[in-house]
Amino acid sequence: MTRQAIADATVFDERDINRNFSYDNEAYRQVQQNLGRLIDLGKLRLAMELSLELMAAGSCQVEMSNEGLMTDDIETCFEPVLEALRDSGLPAAEIAGWCAEMISSDRTGFICQEKLRALGRRFATSESS
Repeated sequence: MTRQAIADATVFDERDINRNFSYDNEAYRQVQQNLGRLIDLGKLRLAMELSLELMAAGSCQVEMSNEGLMTDDIETCFEPVLEALRDSGLPAAEIAGWCAEMISSDRTGFICQEKLRALGRRFATSESS
């Protein structure tokens, strides 16, 4: 269900590259809702995995568009995951590694980067303490 919502949200027609093409912002809302539900069900690691998939596909969509209008929708999807990670009991190394992987999966170099770097530093620091 979430993977399909990611596919629906991030699809684009290659004939529309470098244009302000329309996209399914309702599908992005569905992705955000689904990630939140997974977290509520105690499936944070699955939400993290799906976030990586969204970052790869979503940043590609942004890269192919003229103005990247969907950037805010993508970043909004990550909010429940980032919030859950701040308070999770997951190992610091796992969180810092996920942040690094998210950053390297971003084809544009600017989607949610500030928040991911800050979270990664926080857990990299707690790991070395």
